[in-house]
Amino acid sequence: MEGTEIYTAMRHFADSWGLLAMTLFFIGAVIFALRPGGKKNADEAASIPLRED
Repeated sequence: MEGTEIYTAMRHFADSWGLLAMTLFFIGAVIFALRPGGKKNADEAASIPLRED
């Protein structure tokens, strides 16, 4: 396979399945961040740098 053929194949993959994978990941991250009970965990994680040992 020549370099241009590999580039074309990778670009085709990124244009189709890569975009779908990134979209699904983004939707999953938003759902994970906005899930019920997530605020308590986020507030706890946000206060970690401010804790004194």
